[in-house]
Amino acid sequence: MIRRALAGAAVLATALGLLPAVAPTTAQAAPATFTHPGVLVGTGQLDFVRAKVQTGAQPWKAAYDQLHTSKYASLTRTAKPRAVVECGSYSNPNNGCTDEREDAIAAYTLALDWYITRDSRYAEKAIQLMDAWSGTITDHTNSNAPLQTAWAGSVWPRAAEIIRYGYGNWPAARVTRFATMLRTVYLPEVANGSRSNGNWELSMVEAGIGIGVFLNDRAVYDKAVALFRNRVPAYIYLASDGPLPRTVPGSGLDTRDEIVNYWQGQGTFVDGLTQETCRDLTHTGYGLSAISHVAETSRLQGQDLYPEIADRLRHALGFQSKYQLGTAVPSWLCGGTLNQSLGPVTEVGYNALANRLGYGMTNTRLLTEQQRPAGTNNLFTAWETLTHADNPA
Repeated sequence: MIRRALAGAAVLATALGLLPAVAPTTAQAAPATFTHPGVLVGTGQLDFVRAKVQTGAQPWKAAYDQLHTSKYASLTRTAKPRAVVECGSYSNPNNGCTDEREDAIAAYTLALDWYITRDSRYAEKAIQLMDAWSGTITDHTNSNAPLQTAWAGSVWPRAAEIIRYGYGNWPAARVTRFATMLRTVYLPEVANGSRSNGNWELSMVEAGIGIGVFLNDRAVYDKAVALFRNRVPAYIYLASDGPLPRTVPGSGLDTRDEIVNYWQGQGTFVDGLTQETCRDLTHTGYGLSAISHVAETSRLQGQDLYPEIADRLRHALGFQSKYQLGTAVPSWLCGGTLNQSLGPVTEVGYNALANRLGYGMTNTRLLTEQQRPAGTNNLFTAWETLTHADNPA
């Protein structure tokens, strides 16, 4: 009787919008075996890009030139590993934070450069960077440790997948050491998610799913997917959610005031609004980028998560793009002001939703084309015009 009464109270509270719950979705099964390379980019995509660059086709040639001439593709780069990377809020203090993120982006950049040119110098330099860090780092500390770990931990597997399964001349002992680094230094910081702003947990999920693929570890992969399925509906609002946004189970957000406060003080909810829109578009971009990356990796692994999150992601990309393109911000939205910009984060989601799934996304298309070639945010997003623009693979 008590259990039934509590259940009835919960149903009533949910109907009133006080306990928004994540409704169950049709879950697609995890892959039987992992596909490699298969973190954000796969063989078909890479082959498509290589062919386009070799023929000078645009926008891929301009995007490749941007990558190739960047500091991240330098063959004279010296790795700057640290045993302990200490990152406070907004990387203050910054004891190895920028060095770690940039060395990870450089390894990925060099891996892509190798794939396109087949010049082994780029692959060897990528290996050198990965070996330097795997032989040194033991921990991340201070308040931003989970986010720092997530950012670097989402990029390392991209580079490692291309080198291990494309180039192939990475000594087995060092591959093992790199895998051990991912499992013992990075995974513990990201595996259980976060109750902070949504971009934290989404970035942590991205790192977790990439690490799971590289380690061929189904339990790690599945745990990341479970976190993703809870967090995305709680990050992007749809009118079908009811009067209030959904919440992550266990979040402790039980009242309207608590939810509005968590949504940066925004009390009017419309399709595509995110939990961080009224914070700023840059952090919103981090969240949307991570969502796209996780969905893309899952698709490469044969477990396509895009259908589950397509409606939310397309509305979110379109909503933020509309205002970044110059539409006047109404007074009911974030007090009439939106801060900063999304950054180079729309290519992956736009290609998947508009080109592969056929959604009309005019505002996202206009912003995506306006920003080409998309470079890097120097954190975890890099070269996505090159890798994903109109890529059918």
